[in-house]
Parts: sequence; C-alpha cells; structure tokens
Amino acid sequence: MRHHRKVKYLGRDTDHRYAMLRNLSVSLIENGYVKTTVERAKALRSFIEPLITFGKRGDLSSRRLVLKRLPSKKAVGKLFEKVAPIYKERNGGYTRIVKLSERKGDNAPLALIELVDRDKLK
Repeated sequence: MRHHRKVKYLGRDTDHRYAMLRNLSVSLIENGYVKTTVERAKALRSFIEPLITFGKRGDLSSRRLVLKRLPSKKAVGKLFEKVAPIYKERNGGYTRIVKLSERKGDNAPLALIELVDRDKLK
C-alpha cells in the first residue's frame, strides 16, 4: 500500500521528472496553458502553485527561490511582473485542469492545464 507516498513518479527517475516539471512550468507561464496527460497536469499543478505564491510575495528572496526551481530567467520575470499580480487577491487555486479526449497513439487521457484568468495576461 502507498500510505504517505504523495509523489507521482510518472514512470521516470527523480532528475528526469524534475526536469520535465520545470519545462512544463516554463511553458505554462509563457503560454498560459499546456496540453498534456492528466497525471502530468496533476503533478504540474502541485509544482507550479507554490511558485505563483512566491511570485505574489514579490521580494528578492522569493525571486531567488523561484530561480532555483525554474530554468528560464525570462519565465521568472514574467511570473513576478505579469502573472502574480493577477492573483493578488486569490488564496490558491491558480490553475484549472480540463480533461480532453484520449491521445490517438496510446489512448492516454489528455488534459489542458491553464492559468485561471489567463485572458488578463495579454
């Protein structure tokens, strides 16, 4: 039984999983949405929401903590300057997962993970 095992391994070792989540996070910040599998979207949600909370704080130490987790300085800048101010009044729940159809090749369930109020980003 998987009691107290909260990590979804997604069929990858730790370094590969962490790199995948970092790249998905950058894509989510830059585009406002990402189309991926349901399990990856759920793992991404728990990875990106604390980063947006750090962005709401907006101080230097928060920026440094986010820079440790994201590979792109451009994405970190957009997170702190455009994304985080939108959610200043919101206490969590920055992302939405919408389930889509299955992928044609392997029948994996697909989902669209998007930032709530992403129309305000433009």
